[in-house]
Amino acid sequence: MTTTLPDDPIALAQLLVEATDALRTANLDALTEDQLVTVAETTEQARRVADAADAAIITAVSDRAAYRKAGWIRLSQFLGFGLRLGPGEVKRRTLAATKVGRLTSLTGQTLDPVQPASAAALGDGAISAAHVIVIAETLRLIPDRVPADIIAGAEAHLADAARTLAPDQLKKVGIRLLAHLDPDGQLTDDRDRRRHRELTLAQQDVRLMSKLTAHLTPQVRAKLEVILHAWAAPGFNNPEDPDTLHGAADAPGIDSAARQAAADRDHRSPGQRNHDALEALLDFVLTHGALGAPGKLSASLVITADLTDLAAGTGIALTATGTRLPVPALLDLAADTVPYLEVFAGATREILYLGRGRRLASKAQRLALFGRDRGCTGPGCDQPFARTEAHHMPDWQHGGPTDIDHLGAACGPHNRAASTGPARWNTTILGAEAGHHAGRVGWTPADRDTTPTVNPIHHADLPLRRPPPAAYPPSARTSAAEYRLLGLLAAHPATPVGDTDLRLPPAA
Repeated sequence: MTTTLPDDPIALAQLLVEATDALRTANLDALTEDQLVTVAETTEQARRVADAADAAIITAVSDRAAYRKAGWIRLSQFLGFGLRLGPGEVKRRTLAATKVGRLTSLTGQTLDPVQPASAAALGDGAISAAHVIVIAETLRLIPDRVPADIIAGAEAHLADAARTLAPDQLKKVGIRLLAHLDPDGQLTDDRDRRRHRELTLAQQDVRLMSKLTAHLTPQVRAKLEVILHAWAAPGFNNPEDPDTLHGAADAPGIDSAARQAAADRDHRSPGQRNHDALEALLDFVLTHGALGAPGKLSASLVITADLTDLAAGTGIALTATGTRLPVPALLDLAADTVPYLEVFAGATREILYLGRGRRLASKAQRLALFGRDRGCTGPGCDQPFARTEAHHMPDWQHGGPTDIDHLGAACGPHNRAASTGPARWNTTILGAEAGHHAGRVGWTPADRDTTPTVNPIHHADLPLRRPPPAAYPPSARTSAAEYRLLGLLAAHPATPVGDTDLRLPPAA
């Protein structure tokens, strides 16, 4: 059956929606089993051809920076927040687009696909984007010293195999291919190994745990093994043992009897000991000034928490780098520190209004912004506060003062995007008409008259906050850190009047 289709891409996209919806509601009961199989096979072919179309569309949106016209400063933000795709799906689609799309060079020339055989198979509907990604990952592992024509042949071979295999089966073909290309490891050198080095800290899961994955060079592995041998030894740096030994196992002056006794009490697995050793090393770095000047906010462990949660010893706190931390864990961290309390009130003993006398925000202002904004205020931006700048409203060059009620947290790209002109944003502190968003930073496209957008990512808990209790009495289990925090709370009771008025009592 031949159908005349329109040339307009918008009309074609709408027809795709209508055809898919019609298929969803079609009467499948009247089909034979063979016909049902044909429908399933044809639908899968259509889905794969749609992957090819999707790659072409993403390539065009990227080449022309069309996402900026929609108000997004990066392609990933347009896909992730504009199209509401998850981070994994954003990565999958952009990777596929870079491998099978026809990109444009800096000189305006249309380039052939990086994986031409994969692009052809995807366009035929014979393979999916998942196959394309498996092929790309296999090619990435081929050593640099393998000739280009051999790599091109490998891509064609894998694309041909993908026409009859599932992605997981194709991975096995890729493993055998890599072994064939470099059976003795002679083509892999230090430069090639360093090309694949990485260390990735994944997002926190529902238990607030994080997965750490890495590909270490031999040099880094050797150094890490030495450190873990010393710091992850049985009996050392055990948070479950109040009498544990601290530091490195081979440090001088450690009593052998105490070492053996601590080891006998240690029932941790090797993986748990490695984890605890890493924590001990991080504590060592944080307490020995390795992050820089203590006056810099980026050199400090900065955490915000709700007053009610602090008093109750429950809930979740947030670090400036974006990590969510249970309040009991926060209190443990605060045991050996001097807290810098920030509460919502009317006045301040810190100078938060600097006018035009200073362009850069002070540490007190940065702390105030963290308490209010928690991260980048730009629409759909998930950058933590540690990666933001103090954005002036209006811009500094347009007379904006360095005052706390004229500042907002914004990552570098969003800070630069907040200006006048096409694909730019206007920013302002919202008033009482914004409800529970009052005092927050609102973003409006400079060339469109729309309601200001408030980034909800860093304040997802706002509608769930409980009213503060009348008093904060200590309990029988109250730690020294909790006593100190409760004392500060009592001295500076919370009277929320909006996120624009902040008091920062100096640390005792």
